[in-house]
Amino acid sequence: MTTPSSNEVTELLLAWNSGEDAALEKLMPLVYDELHRLAHGYLAGERHGHVLQTTALVNEAFVRLIEWQKIEWQGRAHFFAVSCQLMRRVLVDFARSRNYQKRGGGALQVSLHDVMAGSTERPVDLIALDDALTALAATDERSSRVVELRFFGGLSIEETAEALKISPETVKRDWNWAKAWLLREISTE
Repeated sequence: MTTPSSNEVTELLLAWNSGEDAALEKLMPLVYDELHRLAHGYLAGERHGHVLQTTALVNEAFVRLIEWQKIEWQGRAHFFAVSCQLMRRVLVDFARSRNYQKRGGGALQVSLHDVMAGSTERPVDLIALDDALTALAATDERSSRVVELRFFGGLSIEETAEALKISPETVKRDWNWAKAWLLREISTE
């Protein structure tokens, strides 16, 4: 299957936003593979036998997305930015509901080293990362959004810049600063 154009996805998003239910039916097959790839990346560091599967994560995020009313879509990058934010919420809600509040208690494991090319070797649980991102957002909202889009959303520097309406150079600067900040924050916990 060929990759849909950004314009095609944007047109369907705008039509869906206008109340055309048929647009949602056309949109889902166009974005499903990318959503599945993002979800697979989130779950790649999971322990074997984890209950939440890739398809379930995509479906749950999409159900939450459909429940939102009147999102004014700005384009493909905005759609995937919102989708990755929803997947993050699904994963954190799942981890919290499983009572995995303590690090190492069987919580979702994400290798910050592998994804962010940091200096730590030990895996970081998703709840600790979510808490650190929340603290980062209080300090620097834009850098927090950059991490969320790049780390959780798997967006490129250019896609992140488009979604946030900033330059790629600003994304790189925020990304590097946020990685260092998060590694320090998580390592002190």
